[in-house]
Amino acid sequence: MDSISDPPFHEAYKILFDKTRNNEENNDFDKELIMDMVAEECELPMIDLSRLEESDEMVREECKSQIARASQEWGFFQVVKHGISSEIFSRLRCEQEKVFKQPFEKKTKEDKFLNFSAGSYRWGTPTATCIRQLSWSEAFHIPLTDILGSSGSNPLSSTIEQFATTVSSLAQTLADILAEKMGHKSTFFKENCLANTCYLRLNRYPPCPIAFGIHGLMPHTDSDFLTILHQDQVGGLQLVKDRKWIAVKPNPDALIINIGDLFQAWSNGVYKSVEHRVTTNPKLERFSMAYFFCPSNDTVIESCREPSVYRKFSFREYRQQVRDDVQKLGSKIGLPRFLTHEGTL
Repeated sequence: MDSISDPPFHEAYKILFDKTRNNEENNDFDKELIMDMVAEECELPMIDLSRLEESDEMVREECKSQIARASQEWGFFQVVKHGISSEIFSRLRCEQEKVFKQPFEKKTKEDKFLNFSAGSYRWGTPTATCIRQLSWSEAFHIPLTDILGSSGSNPLSSTIEQFATTVSSLAQTLADILAEKMGHKSTFFKENCLANTCYLRLNRYPPCPIAFGIHGLMPHTDSDFLTILHQDQVGGLQLVKDRKWIAVKPNPDALIINIGDLFQAWSNGVYKSVEHRVTTNPKLERFSMAYFFCPSNDTVIESCREPSVYRKFSFREYRQQVRDDVQKLGSKIGLPRFLTHEGTL
């Protein structure tokens, strides 16, 4: 490990590591934790977005139907012909490497040295009480307004702005298509999911030399409407399909789209917010960049069909419930907290 730039995982979580080693020596270690990290590799449904621009209406409608079908059956899909060049992806990787290779102490003072908002740099899992809850990763959570208002102040901001502009537009397009396929042509997403409510996250997953099962990012669902992800060739993203973990085959030319909790609630359970995670790699570091399509805190999420599976709630209420559960239980509960008495999924 690079002691200058990498977060001090070993020192910060020494008690958890020691406890796990002791359990392993006493044959109490949960072998299922390691076996659970093994997953069969598959390719996500692939959708060519250029078909949305075809003059033939049947071609356009079939593309929309593919998007809706993948959102129902998988909760995940990948898109190509999305408007972001391989050159931009290459520059993103280069600039991400530069910022994450800064000394750890510099990254923790991101507002002073990196022109990011204070508190945007995060690493590990502060609330972890056991190895299962630890995420071996570091990230910058950046409000979209920080990027769009930067005027290309540095190469990283300039490159991210190109990425953010395209994926912001794509998220609105996909949300409108998914709403349309539910029978709702609505301005809801344009009115509530704005630049000052959405954000980007730059992720780095350092090599993890520890043999027992540690996640790069622990299993979770996303607390948004949609997430748009670009990942490198290293791999490690896994999701639940048919009650089994499957590994997503990397495709550096594609963007990965996944449905978030809010869209599952809005669609009354039609579109699926699926549990996913990132596994660690003992030798290779992994980079990704995610865009989170979120509403304002005051936005009320209400199912578009009756009878409703979920009670209506504000985004602020949802986020607070997630924070409370993570603080008390070590992990997120999410949508099950908001089921109505009639709700059965």
